[in-house]
Amino acid sequence: MDQPEQGHQPPPPSQPWTPPGGQPGFGPPPPPYAPPGTPPQPYGQPPQPPYGMTAPSPHSYPQPQAGAAPAQGPEFLAVDRRNSVVIDATGVAFEDHGVAVDFPWPEIRSVHYKASGNGKALMVAAIHLDGSFYECTVEAKPRERLHQWFAHLAQVLGYYRPMG
Repeated sequence: MDQPEQGHQPPPPSQPWTPPGGQPGFGPPPPPYAPPGTPPQPYGQPPQPPYGMTAPSPHSYPQPQAGAAPAQGPEFLAVDRRNSVVIDATGVAFEDHGVAVDFPWPEIRSVHYKASGNGKALMVAAIHLDGSFYECTVEAKPRERLHQWFAHLAQVLGYYRPMG
């Protein structure tokens, strides 16, 4: 017989969209494959436009000027002991256990947020143009702060991303 011994079952195959650690995220799953003929894009490069269209120059995006005042607009800030989420005129910034990442608005397709399963934390995901996503979770202490964050976050995202 070709059956394995009791207790020595092979682990089930992992799903392709499950991140390391086995905990699924709440952002969209990555695409199952790249369309034929689409070369991978290096990180930080804008996606190539369809055939017959011209790509915008990386310098066509507004660049901060040295010594210039920061761009004006509403800001959102959520901070706990280890993590933070900042959303302002420049884009979305996450800090997770000392590792900081910035996502400028031209690189972001959408931003999603929700309460954690236990209702004690804010979970924010930034979805890139290529479908990849990054998440950050910030604890809300006291728990009422989560409701304040939701109200303010909705206003700030509505300002910068009125269509989603």
